[in-house]
Amino acid sequence: MTCPDDPFPDLPAGKEELFAAAAEYDRYRPGVPTEAAELLADTLRDLPDPTLLDLGTGTGQVPRVLLKALPSLAHIEAVDWSRPMLDQARAALTPVLGNCTLSLVQTSADVYAPLAPLPGEEWWTPDLITCCRAYHWMSGPDVLAMAHRIAAPEATLAIMGDGSLWTHEADWTRALRDLIQQYLGPGRRAGVLSDYPKPVRPFQEDLADSAWRDVTEHRFPLTRSWTPEGVLGYLRTTSFAGAGLFAERHAAFEDEARALLGKLAAGGSLLEDVVFTVLLARRPGGAR
Repeated sequence: MTCPDDPFPDLPAGKEELFAAAAEYDRYRPGVPTEAAELLADTLRDLPDPTLLDLGTGTGQVPRVLLKALPSLAHIEAVDWSRPMLDQARAALTPVLGNCTLSLVQTSADVYAPLAPLPGEEWWTPDLITCCRAYHWMSGPDVLAMAHRIAAPEATLAIMGDGSLWTHEADWTRALRDLIQQYLGPGRRAGVLSDYPKPVRPFQEDLADSAWRDVTEHRFPLTRSWTPEGVLGYLRTTSFAGAGLFAERHAAFEDEARALLGKLAAGGSLLEDVVFTVLLARRPGGAR
């Protein structure tokens, strides 16, 4: 599984503008499929007080859908590089937490470490560690080593993703990509400083070389229906077509893209057939 998308955490210096528009990100980015949330919940159902560590949480999409699938979730630790994303996650999660507690940690996933417990308390150990549409921005081996150090003995780790409108192959996405390249050049951009860094190898290879080498792959096909305005909103949240890349030409680009998408929309809808993939990884024997 190689999931090139445009997530949020662990960005090089100078790229903090990429995902600052957290409210827009929350509005336009696709969520996590219910079937995937049920799969994650199934890894925790037999535990009395299950806990979640979500790396690259963004606006908290994974915790939100997991809380619906598993109301008994006892604690969430949400980690992200971006303060606006964490603020948006807090606003979205607080009304639906119930008895679940929430901690937000602003840091890069590969250097995350739980806070030392107070006297008389035990170290917090997550039962489920998730990373959705974010792993390729991270130092993967460091993240997997960190997860091995801190996770509960029988913990599960999940790496998830489904590509992006840049990678999706359909007539309308190809036409849209061509238009973006007319404005920004042939390469796929990753913010104002560089082109997109392709993952060096599939995520499975990282897992195979780590303690998390007991892996099962789960695929959830689905069809998304986009409106032209929804696509434009989504593009504004990405590293390959965010407003800052176009500078003073952004309004012209959006006008041209809106007209193009309006012509290509069948009955007002633009369809995206995708597969949301979940890699569930465990440590053989459940040992640390």
